[in-house]
Amino acid sequence: MPNPSPQLLLLSSSTTHGRPFLGHALEAVTEWLAGRKRLLFAPFAQRDHDHYVDVVQDAVNPLGVRVEGLHTAADPVGAVREAEALFVGGGNSFRLLSELRGRGLVAAIRDAVLTGTPYMGASAGTNMACPSLRTTNDMPIVRPPSFEAIGLVPFQINPHYLDPDPGSTHMGETRERRITEFLEENDVPVLGLREEAWLRVRGAHAELAGFSAARLFDRGAEPREFAPGADLSFLLRSEPRFDLP
Repeated sequence: MPNPSPQLLLLSSSTTHGRPFLGHALEAVTEWLAGRKRLLFAPFAQRDHDHYVDVVQDAVNPLGVRVEGLHTAADPVGAVREAEALFVGGGNSFRLLSELRGRGLVAAIRDAVLTGTPYMGASAGTNMACPSLRTTNDMPIVRPPSFEAIGLVPFQINPHYLDPDPGSTHMGETRERRITEFLEENDVPVLGLREEAWLRVRGAHAELAGFSAARLFDRGAEPREFAPGADLSFLLRSEPRFDLP
């Protein structure tokens, strides 16, 4: 039976200005791990998997946690099933989803999380927790067979959300404009997570945390601002309407 209390920590980013990797969120990571000593890390969003594992290991050394790279597992699906906790790191979302699908890990991760394995995502890894990668900021450097992601939450997230700069003369699209275009074709809430913000999900409860506010976009409505500490549990009851393939 699925665990009614999935444990998710969804970071806008893993690195912020002037802080080491995961430094801004280390207290939240410590709480999310809840004393676990082994962390299975999916490094597929970046090219150098071994180096990425080393970066994560350095970050969690103070917690006494041992990091295992999912790319080294002889049986990746089995490794996910046996993981104490799972971290999917940031990088390019298209490459990440392509690798996860190619290794048969999308369904395996979903099943593991819904039966109790804690999941942490950062940037691209946070995109993977959504129904689709369609609100990523990344270039499609590879073509995954589907845009359907893991689907641990029923709404979309835009990590690294940036507000329009009123003093800029740049004529390119803003993040807000891109999200508005997404909502013209799809009916699903999009949470713009600014840097140093994250979403903590415990079962049916979702809370915005960190040091920055978030901006929520809904089709046909004005964007809404939420401060850290806001209860966003209502988003877990969303019913997305868009084609996933």
